Amino acid sequence: MPVLTTEQRISKARTLLILEHPFVGSIAMNLPIELDEDCPTAWVDGKSIGFNPKWVDGLTDDELLFVVAHECLHPMLEHPFRKGVREHTRWNQAGDFVINHLLTEDKIGIMPKGGLLDEGIYNSGGGTTDGIYSILQSTPDGGGGGVGEPLDDCRDGGKTKGEMAEQEAKWRVKVAQASQSAKMMGKLSKAQARLTDEILNPKLDWREVLQRFLVRCKDESRTWARPNRRFISQGLYLPSISGEAMGDMVVAIDCSGSIGSKELSQFSAEITKIKEDSNPTCIHVVYFDSEVCHYDKCTRDDELDVQPHGGGGTAFSPIFKYVDEQGIEPVACVVLTDLYCNDFGDTPQYPVLWVSTEKVREQVPFGETIEM
Repeated sequence: MPVLTTEQRISKARTLLILEHPFVGSIAMNLPIELDEDCPTAWVDGKSIGFNPKWVDGLTDDELLFVVAHECLHPMLEHPFRKGVREHTRWNQAGDFVINHLLTEDKIGIMPKGGLLDEGIYNSGGGTTDGIYSILQSTPDGGGGGVGEPLDDCRDGGKTKGEMAEQEAKWRVKVAQASQSAKMMGKLSKAQARLTDEILNPKLDWREVLQRFLVRCKDESRTWARPNRRFISQGLYLPSISGEAMGDMVVAIDCSGSIGSKELSQFSAEITKIKEDSNPTCIHVVYFDSEVCHYDKCTRDDELDVQPHGGGGTAFSPIFKYVDEQGIEPVACVVLTDLYCNDFGDTPQYPVLWVSTEKVREQVPFGETIEM
């Protein structure tokens, strides 16, 4: 029997995917393949996939099937477009934990030795790349705390935010088409159906509300860098409104007993998102239960490291009292909570957004409220 070339083996793997696993296979057949001897293993950027021929030669057919599917899932999960300022290796590791879990669950090929697969990490991170990224430890070299190497290099899907946003939109269409194709063939697994729903119908629409809230606060933030000219003639040096800078923010994290690891992982992911998108001068992170349990200060140059503190009952009033006592003057406060509390305290002088993990059952006395 003749020995197949690298190209032929990859082509065979793609054909098998389209026949047995059309949800992934329809994507694999439409992603150009490149042979790249300069990369250690493989890479993907949402436009094409690269493989090191020597590395591929060392894989069994089942392992190659797994790897080809693995490369397809990175852009399907929008990994090349959502990294932002996150550490590259750590983001890659987080993505691999999610992808390898999904492929193993659906029994697509066999994961090569050394792949990142851990049920505990997957569950602790809420089964999401953002959540897993938040629980992996940062290291000086930008890695994830020695948890292992990714199977590949998930590269950025564009040079500008606009280009990556365009690619992200195109990939959602591709995912919808792949899902429909597999469903018509009767080969859309429960895991794939769940994944499609999460991608196309995200439950986190509240992020848009959060972003609008932050943009509004940014537009209304005041700065001393440029004095208000209206009052200079009166001998008053007052700050002007600046739409260019986001001032200090307070993010309060509910660490009471009713909050689990999944919610805390999600909170961590959202604080990272706030830092990336709004770039506030400083984020004052207040951990609380029935009192303030811990406080962290994160400037623009600091790496966020959210760790739980507390575990008792719940009270919101200590948040605002603590902010006043510390002399913090935020442009806004975001409270991440399940809203299992009636102790809100007095209305502060700054806008407050309550982001609740549970359905809002009763009227909050001040601020805006959205549900995760």
